[in-house]
Amino acid sequence: MDSLNSLLDGFGTALTPMNLLWAAIGVLLGTAIGVLPGIGPAMAVALLLPVTYGLDPTGAFIMFAGIYYGAMFGGSTTSILLNTPGESAAVVAAIEGNPMAKAGRGAQALAAAAIGHFAGGMIGTILLVALAPTVASLAIGIGAPDYFAIMVLAFIAVTSVLGASRIRGLASLLIGLTIGLVGLDQMTGQQRLTFGSLQLADGVDVVIVAVGLFAIGEALWVAAHLRRTTGEPIPVGRPWLGRGDLRRTWKPWLRGPLIGFPFGAIPAGGAEIPTFLSYVTEKRLSKHRGQFGKGAIEGVAGPESAASASAAGTLVSMLTLGLPTTAVAAVMLAAFQQYGIQPGPLLFEREPELVWGLIASLFVGMVLLLALNLPLAPVWAKLLRIPRPYLYAGILFFAAVGAYAVGGESLDLVILLIIGLIGFGMRRYGLPVLPAVIGVILGPAAEQQLRRALQISDGSVTGLVNTPFSVTVYAIVALILAWPLVYRVVVVRRRNGRKAGGKTGAVSGG
Repeated sequence: MDSLNSLLDGFGTALTPMNLLWAAIGVLLGTAIGVLPGIGPAMAVALLLPVTYGLDPTGAFIMFAGIYYGAMFGGSTTSILLNTPGESAAVVAAIEGNPMAKAGRGAQALAAAAIGHFAGGMIGTILLVALAPTVASLAIGIGAPDYFAIMVLAFIAVTSVLGASRIRGLASLLIGLTIGLVGLDQMTGQQRLTFGSLQLADGVDVVIVAVGLFAIGEALWVAAHLRRTTGEPIPVGRPWLGRGDLRRTWKPWLRGPLIGFPFGAIPAGGAEIPTFLSYVTEKRLSKHRGQFGKGAIEGVAGPESAASASAAGTLVSMLTLGLPTTAVAAVMLAAFQQYGIQPGPLLFEREPELVWGLIASLFVGMVLLLALNLPLAPVWAKLLRIPRPYLYAGILFFAAVGAYAVGGESLDLVILLIIGLIGFGMRRYGLPVLPAVIGVILGPAAEQQLRRALQISDGSVTGLVNTPFSVTVYAIVALILAWPLVYRVVVVRRRNGRKAGGKTGAVSGG
């Protein structure tokens, strides 16, 4: 009841005319910036941080929350329509959303994403209010072996369900892990794959990798095939969800937060892991598995709901522990410190108006986001009417601008082109792109947690499986690996049994 009363007080703060204005501005700016390839929510918040110097802390953080959610949805828009994720959490949306857009169902994919964001954000924020102390205590108890086990699960899951074969999925993952090795060794400080360049000492930014593999690779692939096709604009289609779409999406909308919120609250990779775990789940549970990879709407609804709930989960660790689990949370933590406020267990007691006003503004931001973007879905989808030569020329321009904005170095443009050529080659030989992006995102963190776990156990491999949580995760990994073999054995036995039964019946009938 104390949390509910505090939340009601928070609504009193968030619903003042000025704070509503800041929330609306944040959602609008976040969506507009998120649509630009390569400029995600973290960069949006960082770029707009100086703008808020004149605001009171409550208004500033309400605006930040709007930017966060707006940029996440904006990233999904370009991911679905142009196969160009605006930020890493929107990578999974491209797998099914872009085929839907190419089939003339871009507006439906955007509507499924918008409602998914609304449902995930609402459920995630309710869980934030109800479970923040419990989730924070669980996050404290999770150690290096558990984190590494989660990341192994992520690697196995993503290579198992994407692409024409597991071998190709594994090859794509190894490409990503190799790119993730570039830079300084976090433990020893030794340079790895930098070729003597100091500019590569910090590694290759995941935004450049995602934009290169998706945007540049896609643009080059389309350019290579334009002579064989007419390059006519893609039809937009009807701008609403039919009954069949709603029947297929309401369960993924509700399942997404159950995956996204816990992962957002622990430092295990932000929204990237839960989005593709949600995708894996929906593919396993769907009655339309044959449509996956060709435009299954469940593959948009579930991951987008999980991403939005993950954003709410991120605030749990940031507010109660002062522990940022994503780049956006790190920027917001810096903003808290700029105002002389230290997030942690005492924050709810020292700054209740700010904290509960911020949490209440998440509900307000979700409503504003849905009200703004659901009617705009057909408008965004009209981007597909632009002839493809002009459309992809624009994508190349904005991708280059986004990549250059990451570090302000001309070398970033060279790296972007090289990774784009790698993305083109991956399409040529049928390698899925997502495992490579996941390898870049999680590879360095997985290496760090592996080495930390081995250090704690004095180099003993048993140190990786010395907790109930890690044992459970590895059991799930073993099940995923063994399932195709078990499935084949069961299917073969059933077929043999049917054939034997058919022969017996034929003999007895004769």
